[in-house]
Amino acid sequence: QVWLVESGGGSVQAGGSLRLSCAASTRRACMGWFRQDPGKEREAIAVITTLNGVTYYTDSVKGRFTISQDAAKTTAWLQMNDLKPEDSDMYFCAARDRACAFGGAWSGPGEYPYWGQGTQVTVSS
Repeated sequence: QVWLVESGGGSVQAGGSLRLSCAASTRRACMGWFRQDPGKEREAIAVITTLNGVTYYTDSVKGRFTISQDAAKTTAWLQMNDLKPEDSDMYFCAARDRACAFGGAWSGPGEYPYWGQGTQVTVSS
């Protein structure tokens, strides 16, 4: 059984930083972060292929967010800097058994069978 547990969400002013953590019960090939507004589809933010550390980012967070992993490759962190009000969302950790680059479909939420419960990030202006 695979479980994912997120932590690190909270409230911060614009320009501030937060670090999210996702702990997995077992190592998976690809781990990452999505976010979701109520009533909208989950949006991929950043993912990391645990074998080689290759990362992928959505354009809106490039240069501000960094995804990384621990030596055991069962924890993924999302360092979020220069946060903006539009970054306010529920953030979810996700994982799958295929490498992130497999099929070129790293950003589709349907490609990830394992999900955490989510952690709220609120950025005030």
